Amino acid sequence: MTVMKMHYEKDIKCLKSSALGHFSFRFFFLKEQDPCFGKNLFSKIFATECSIKITAMVIYTVTVHTGKRLLAGTTSLIYIQLRGSEAESEEQNLNRLQAFLQGSERAFKIHCEASLGKLISVKLYSKPFMGLLYNQWFCDKILVNTPEGDEILFPCYCWLDCNERLVLRPAKASLVFQDTNPIAQRQRTRQLEEQQKLFRWRVYAEGTPQVIDCDTAFDLPAEVRFSFTKQTEFYSTAGKQLAALKLTGLADSRRSWESISQLEVIIFENRGKTIEYVQEHWDEDKFFGYQFLNGLNPMMIQRCSKLPANFLVTDDMVKDSLRGSSLEQEMKKGNIFLSDYNMLDGLVGNVVSGRQQYLTAPLVLLYCNPHGMMLPIAIQLRQKPSKENPIFLPTDSKADWKLAKIYVRNAEFAVHEVDFHLLRTHLLAEVFAMTTLRNLPSPHPLYKLLFPHIRYTFQINIMARTDLISKDGAITLYAGVGGESLVKLMKRATASLTYSALCLPDNISERGLENVPHYYYRDDGMKLWNIINKFVGAILSHYYQGDARVQKDTELQRWISEIFTHGFLGRDDSGIPSSFQTVTELVKFVTMVIFTSSAQHAAVNNGQFDFGGWMPNYPTALRKPPPKVKGQTTEDTILETLPDVSTTVNGMAVLRLLTKDSADHYPLGHFPENLYDEDVPYKLIKDFQKDLRELSDLIEERNKKLELPYIYLNPKNVDNSVAI
Repeated sequence: MTVMKMHYEKDIKCLKSSALGHFSFRFFFLKEQDPCFGKNLFSKIFATECSIKITAMVIYTVTVHTGKRLLAGTTSLIYIQLRGSEAESEEQNLNRLQAFLQGSERAFKIHCEASLGKLISVKLYSKPFMGLLYNQWFCDKILVNTPEGDEILFPCYCWLDCNERLVLRPAKASLVFQDTNPIAQRQRTRQLEEQQKLFRWRVYAEGTPQVIDCDTAFDLPAEVRFSFTKQTEFYSTAGKQLAALKLTGLADSRRSWESISQLEVIIFENRGKTIEYVQEHWDEDKFFGYQFLNGLNPMMIQRCSKLPANFLVTDDMVKDSLRGSSLEQEMKKGNIFLSDYNMLDGLVGNVVSGRQQYLTAPLVLLYCNPHGMMLPIAIQLRQKPSKENPIFLPTDSKADWKLAKIYVRNAEFAVHEVDFHLLRTHLLAEVFAMTTLRNLPSPHPLYKLLFPHIRYTFQINIMARTDLISKDGAITLYAGVGGESLVKLMKRATASLTYSALCLPDNISERGLENVPHYYYRDDGMKLWNIINKFVGAILSHYYQGDARVQKDTELQRWISEIFTHGFLGRDDSGIPSSFQTVTELVKFVTMVIFTSSAQHAAVNNGQFDFGGWMPNYPTALRKPPPKVKGQTTEDTILETLPDVSTTVNGMAVLRLLTKDSADHYPLGHFPENLYDEDVPYKLIKDFQKDLRELSDLIEERNKKLELPYIYLNPKNVDNSVAI
């Protein structure tokens, strides 16, 4: 009986500390040796002062959602582990015998000895099948049903590579000081430490915003790469544009165009409503002026109350354009406007196909006439006034005036592509994406709000740096502003960039364009800004209930500090905040971030082929310096100045590439990721989407009445992010 007693005492302890399954095996073994053992044992148990609760194993039901994107499924082995406030589950293999298929939804049971407490995280781990076969897996989300009856959402929406671990946090948003569990706090800190190792800053060019430290798109962490579909589309599109445009045979021709009408041949297969309109009206003053308001770059024009000292336009020069009125009178009425390209002054043009190209820095004076038309009334092609720098007028010869406008449109290409497109949307969006991933963990409400607006930005920017503006990139090879002049221009643009220029209401006010008629970019943009602002304000006010929470949020403060330091290079004169003190400040800044990454990019990107497909309206390079005297320009002079055949068709291919939607295009307000599990954000998203639909209907109704519809800020045509 000594041996039996020893087992008996051990089993009392076992019952107190182990699961029923372990205890019942020993109980069965001893009962076989002594039929009375069970009775004596349980008598002893219930006689003890210690109250023992015998429980069965608890079960967690885990539902795994594999993404629907191409190649999202995997044959790799996927392991899962649940972590709670009290304990963690064993690591369990989810797919020993069955692969995760694209778009699949599979449920699993995870048995635990006891409740894990409040669920804090889900850890995923991927191993190669049989140690050899592996492929990436794209997991959308994981739902966990707890023994207590709760369903907890764990968003993922990223790729899991072989031998890689992912730690997912619950969808419920929390600020850093609200995540009070020590385990959750450690995971929050660890996630940011790991993200900061993955996403490192690099100086692209001194004096410009810093970028991600990656040489190729394949070096990016899997979670921020394109889908396979988008990546394939981009590379195949880049290689096939000339073929798609049916221009392959012209790609190497360095001859000049024989006539403007000859260009109709290359546009024939690529006609759209806007391109046809541009082809018909490109050299008309009315359309030339229209583009300052609703073309590719509606950001340059500003009201002129005093002529620049270097622009010596007289009343006598413009009396015919002003119909007898004077410049002073029209300035007082608010009808005179200026577009000054001084940022280009002194820049040397690129060498294209072995031939020097030329850049100018024009000043353009415009008059908004009583019919609401914006018309050019004077053009000076260089900044310094002199006898060899004449002021061109609509009353000059047709050829002189046409060539002067062509030089302006080439300057427009340079400033638009480098400053307003590359810098103010692509590079700033990359800064916002970097700071978000480096400083905001996945439970942070601002991370959830911004996540849809940083999709694909890293990859498209790396492709731009390697395939477009690199030493042998398409812009460098076929644009007058390529190479060293591009970098110099970007530095100048960065040095002059201000916060108010990025905030549409402030920008419109500063440029004095509140009441200019037919300014559809302003009209649609302001409505869109207000819709985004309303949504952002409601979301952030829900989580930041008072300014004190903003000031207390250390993660948020690091986020804005990095934007100020790495994006705006610590320039106090930029007006960019380096910290936040109030909810109002935060809401305005986040509105700007989302507007820049979505609406503003659409406005300056999506019409590039529409307006630039007809080359004379948007020449990428010019082969002759600007004329020094009037009266000597002919149609032949214009053809000799315009890009040659090769530069024209390769430039068209690039513009088409930059404006072609991909298969996984996500319009503004379309959020495929389920990042929230709270009622308030869900409702606010629905309200946001409703407001966007109503704006879309208004724009489409207005456009029915326009000779040339303005479509670029219709929410249907705006991407969530800088993704092309």
